[in-house]
Amino acid sequence: MLEDRSHPLGAQGPLAGFMTRLRLGLPGAHPGLLALLLVLVVGFSAVVPGFASVGTLQSFMFQLPLLGLLSLAMIAPLVTGGLNLAIIATANQSALLMVFVMQTTIGADAGTGAVLAGVALALAAGFVLCLVIGLVTGALVAYTGVHPILVTLGTKSLIDGISIYLTRGQAQSGVPELVSRVGNATVGGVPMVFVLMVAVAILVGVILKRTAFGISCHMIGSNMEAARFSAIDTKRVLVGVYTLSSLVCFGAGLVMLVIFNSASADYAQSYLLVTILAAVLGGVDPFGGFGTVGGLMIALGILQVISSGFNQYGLSNYLTLAIWGATLIAVVVAQAIRPHLAALPLLLRPRRGEKS
Repeated sequence: MLEDRSHPLGAQGPLAGFMTRLRLGLPGAHPGLLALLLVLVVGFSAVVPGFASVGTLQSFMFQLPLLGLLSLAMIAPLVTGGLNLAIIATANQSALLMVFVMQTTIGADAGTGAVLAGVALALAAGFVLCLVIGLVTGALVAYTGVHPILVTLGTKSLIDGISIYLTRGQAQSGVPELVSRVGNATVGGVPMVFVLMVAVAILVGVILKRTAFGISCHMIGSNMEAARFSAIDTKRVLVGVYTLSSLVCFGAGLVMLVIFNSASADYAQSYLLVTILAAVLGGVDPFGGFGTVGGLMIALGILQVISSGFNQYGLSNYLTLAIWGATLIAVVVAQAIRPHLAALPLLLRPRRGEKS
């Protein structure tokens, strides 16, 4: 059979076309997002006095990492066509465990060495907890065949229930001053929590775009059956996806400890749907298969600029949520009508033999 080179993918083959789309995400997503971000920054700078300032930028970099890390925890399941509703519960329980370990191992008169040892043990405990949650969640998704929404809804309820029962719903303090000091430090004016988010974003981006595991994730989201016939161990990949998602939640738990100087089962609960909003706004296909971390980061910037601009303008946070929702609807509608707009010139072109 001759290869159809008139088709945009014909000259390179379908796999090469898949790889090109994998690198780019949804067509036209990044330029449009960058343009929207620029318009928002210019608009708020013109309307809100002092918006375009170093103080606003530093506040932006300090507020964004928590939502950013939680969104990074959501992107891998979304790319595979799934969802992880337990990301916030996982982050909160990890933070609670770290606080408990630090309370138990670090006395009031502990020296620097003892504090460092207690913090290291707490970090290890939080990391292992996230690892176990991810492995169990991934195994349930991969080997039971139950939809990820139902599995992660169940794990979310289980984790939240355990956390609330053990803490009686109360916030747990006891974070050493050393942790707060390091977490709130800046490097060249850039908060450490922002540096952490950027480092995790680069790592997740490399994993999803430059590794065999990441390519398998996109192929599973694009077509599960085709991935199986391509000799991809889909079950093992799905376990890895939810493990990666939970490990990113460990970073979110660390940021919670720094920002709130405590841990609670109730922190950041309103961010769950916003993480999905950010991912879809950033060009992640809600049905799975395609999306980039770069697009997600730009989308997070857009959401944070809207939030910061409205706060400085004196508008209610509830209105910010409404605008976020309207932005998501607009993006989904734009993605739906883009193919029709692209085909419009062909439909309007005069047919052969017709007078123009």
